[in-house]
Amino acid sequence: MITLLQGVTDTANQLVDTANNLAQPITQAPEELHFIDLLFKGGWVMVPLALLAFSGLIIFVERYITIRKASKTESNLMLQIKQYIHDGRLDNAIALCKNNNSPLSRMLEKGLKRIGRPIKDIEAAIENIGKLEVSKLEKNIGILGIIAGIAPMLGFVGTIIGVITIFHEVSIKGAIEIGTISGGLYTKMITSATGLIVGIIAYVLYHILNAMVERIILRMETDSIEFIDLLEEPGK
Repeated sequence: MITLLQGVTDTANQLVDTANNLAQPITQAPEELHFIDLLFKGGWVMVPLALLAFSGLIIFVERYITIRKASKTESNLMLQIKQYIHDGRLDNAIALCKNNNSPLSRMLEKGLKRIGRPIKDIEAAIENIGKLEVSKLEKNIGILGIIAGIAPMLGFVGTIIGVITIFHEVSIKGAIEIGTISGGLYTKMITSATGLIVGIIAYVLYHILNAMVERIILRMETDSIEFIDLLEEPGK
């Protein structure tokens, strides 16, 4: 009888141990950390960084669409204007520029309306319109450059706040432990990384838009020189 009771007790103990072993991995399962939760651990500095990122994206999309429209000019615009000038049909050339509706066409339209005046006056009129059109294209692009400079600085502010948080927690608890410094480290690393990412992206987008504007400026300068040369031909 004693042997039988001992066997039942051993079996029960084994079942309890097995149940504990099965339950242990469940209780020790690591908590999942989602991307949004990770961003929230960055603290209040993430709010201005998010605003900078959103503002930069809106500016880039708006400027990109505007500059793309401005760069779409008829490939044979200058050839048609040349033909109209040779035929003496200035009204047709002016109407063509109005219908094209681009920075280049508006610049040439101003020059066409000044035909008959001294060449220097025509050059000055074209140059003034060209500067005005370029300033319209460059509108708000500089803000992307500002964002590229400010975002990393805000990330550095988050780093300082994280370090201060770590020292504050250590001074209160009187011991350096992972649990004590983890909150400050989250703030420090997340804000630094976010600030750098936002700054780098804004810097790249800023130079993309500038490169697009530079191509338009080069084309405007080339066609304006060709237009002036056309007017200086004998008989014009």
